[in-house]
Amino acid sequence: MSELKQQDIHKQCQLSADKAFMQRAFELAQVAESYGEIPVGAVVVYNNNIIAEGYNQSITLNDPSAHAEMIAIREAGKQLNNYRLLDCTLYVTLEPCPMCAGLLVHSRIKRLVYASADFKTGAAGSSFNLVANSQLNHQIDVTSGVLADECSHMLSAFFKRRREEKKALKKQAKDNSTS
Repeated sequence: MSELKQQDIHKQCQLSADKAFMQRAFELAQVAESYGEIPVGAVVVYNNNIIAEGYNQSITLNDPSAHAEMIAIREAGKQLNNYRLLDCTLYVTLEPCPMCAGLLVHSRIKRLVYASADFKTGAAGSSFNLVANSQLNHQIDVTSGVLADECSHMLSAFFKRRREEKKALKKQAKDNSTS
């Protein structure tokens, strides 16, 4: 078999695995949404197995650092009994923010796979690129766009609903003040 054909097969296998692991992250994002959290889910994979999971819990826990990535990375460190996640991949439904991207660099995660780009605060290439900054002592291999349509749609629908709820509350408060 030619080397080129082997590379194509490897890419197809990797894409299939990426979709399966991202599907689990998507399911975790749905859990976050069911609690009124921004729907973001994350899984950490080591040796082709999920070793840790997380979903946004900032509102529930009153903790601004309780992002899906943070929770999953913390659990992965416990599972591996190591603060370095050298051969791990993080799958997350939304591009990491600067806080989470910094965590990924410090944990030495090998690979990041995210679904939806975040053009406001994304720190893995969309707004800026902390995970590939040559001034830092570790750079991360990044793959983006896996299940992007599904994850983007869920996020957009969540924020649309949130805006409508705020608008309705504002209108209700105005109606109550005039009666």
